Amino acid sequence: MITAIVMIDAATDSIPEVAASIADLDGVSEVYSTAGEVDLIAIVRVREFEQIAQVIAGRINKVPGVLETETHIAFRAYSRHDLDAAFSIGFETSD
Repeated sequence: MITAIVMIDAATDSIPEVAASIADLDGVSEVYSTAGEVDLIAIVRVREFEQIAQVIAGRINKVPGVLETETHIAFRAYSRHDLDAAFSIGFETSD
């Protein structure tokens, strides 16, 4: 699975509608409204690298109200669950 994090600048007066439209697109798993430099952050998850362009350039960038996007491709995912599992290798629980 390939994950891309897409930072999205949207028209201020239509951020909720833009977010809902993006969330409905195939390949988009989540959309967050954010405070800070960007208005929305979309998480895109696809099986093949070529699909990233289809989702972002072919779908997200064409949503009315999307002004600009910046895409970051994830190399590796880290989560609390993953880190806890990695550091507990070889240790038995005391339950």
